[in-house]
Order: sequence, then structure tokens, then C-alpha cells
Amino acid sequence: MKITKVSILQLENHNVNRPVGCRIYTDEGIYGDGEAALAYGNSSDAAFGQLVEFSKRIIGLDPLKNEWIWDTLYRTTFWAQGGGPVVFSGISAIDIAIWDIKGKYFGVPIHALLGGKRRENLRAYASQLQFGWGRDLSAYRQCHTPQDYANAAKLAIAEGYDAIKIDYVALGPEIDRMAAAGEKWLQHIEDCIAATREAVGPAVDLILENHGYTSALSGVAIGQRAEKYRIFYYEEVCTPEPKLMKYVADHVNIPIAGGERIFTRWQYRPYMENMSLQIIQPDLGTSGGFTE
Repeated sequence: MKITKVSILQLENHNVNRPVGCRIYTDEGIYGDGEAALAYGNSSDAAFGQLVEFSKRIIGLDPLKNEWIWDTLYRTTFWAQGGGPVVFSGISAIDIAIWDIKGKYFGVPIHALLGGKRRENLRAYASQLQFGWGRDLSAYRQCHTPQDYANAAKLAIAEGYDAIKIDYVALGPEIDRMAAAGEKWLQHIEDCIAATREAVGPAVDLILENHGYTSALSGVAIGQRAEKYRIFYYEEVCTPEPKLMKYVADHVNIPIAGGERIFTRWQYRPYMENMSLQIIQPDLGTSGGFTE
């Protein structure tokens, strides 16, 4: 079986997301779909361009040789070695599509090719409640006051969720995210966390998300105040860098999570060695796909 054609798709959208995907065709009529997970932010066009370049290199190759194709893209395209999210989003999209082809070729789900699934169900949490909850996520539904967060949390758990994730700093003034976080700002964040916990009760898991907006110092200051509210884990507390994350982990008694801006085994390694992350969150569409 050989790869004969690659179609690259960039979907236009009127919000922050512009998904980029690819469809790989073969001479046996089997095709596979993959995604480069740079749909939001300012890199969607770059992911599209990377896929255009990579697609030229895989025409004529056998899609069943996924590791060989992965290594070819990594080792013969110069910028891939040590590369960042643009390069690895391109590799990821192709790799995901190749695994899609493999599953169809052998007539089994991908998990069967990876050793078999380990569970029948996966737990889901309601995410990014700072933007409100429900079908209407217009600006006026965004959360700013403690009561806003409490209301959004109640709407989510009413739908059956037993875990929620909120970024309490995303919608605040950027100056407040700096190293010397002021008492007024910190107290406001704690008030919002407290109101959320009171609204959902003790049985719902509460996840804090900073999106890397805060410095390590501010991340510690928020985390220490949040400890008493039984936080499930604390995500992207600062710039994703092993020593900074280690500083936060050493000063906050909450499990630290991160990974959507960490790519490949090589970048994850120092976080595992210094135990600065207790929960890793690799993105299949940027960290190298199923193969990685």
C-alpha cells in the first residue's frame, strides 16, 4: 500500500478556533484523517503551511510503516529535531491519519493496535467556566465576580459533571499577573474560588487553570491561598519550564499539571526527572501523534 495524495484542510471560523486537518489517501482506497492541534492562537496558518511541506515528503510511502515515516519527518527536515509546536503539529496530523489508515486496514480500533484499551469509561470535566456555561457564551456571560463563578459552576454540575475547571486569572487585568501580585487581586481570586467551592459542595472536584499567564511567584501565591479549598490539581501555573514548575511544586501543596505546550519525550523528560508535574497533559495533535 502506498500514499497517493494528501488533502489539507483549514476551516474558517468566526471565533478563536481555525482547525487544521489532513486526509491521506492510498492506492487501496483507504484514507485516514488527522489534525494539527494549533486551531487557536496565532499559529493556524503556520500549521497549514507545515502540512503542505510535509505532505510532499510522504507521497509514495507505505502508511503502515508509521515509525519509519515519523523518523523520516523528524530526522530529514532539519527544523524538526528539537522543534516546537508548528513542526510537531504537522508530524502529529500525518501520524494520526496514518494510524487511522492502519486501523481501517487491519479492521480494528487503534487501541487494539496499541495493546488494548484499559477501561470502558472516561471521566469528563466541564472546562473553562470563566466564559460562562451553556450554549450562549457571549461576552456578557463571562465571569468576573464571585457570584458569576458560582452561577456558572451550578449550571455545569446540574448537567451531571462532578468535576469543573476554571481559569480565575484569564479575564483579569494583565498587570495583576506579574510577580508582585497585590493583596487586593489575590483576595479577589480567593473569594471567587471560595464562592465556587461553596456552590458545588465538597463532592465536586475543582481544577485551577492559569494558562501560564502568571509568574511562578504569583502562581505560588494563588496556590497557597487555594489549598484550603481542596483543589484537584493546578494547571499551567507559570511559563512551562522545568525549574519554574519545580519551584511552584515545591511551594504549593496541590498536584501540578501541564503539558499542552510541552512536546515530545525529550521535552517531557526533565519534568518527570524533577517531579515538577504530577499530571501530564500531552496534546495528541502537537506532541507527535499516536506514535510519539
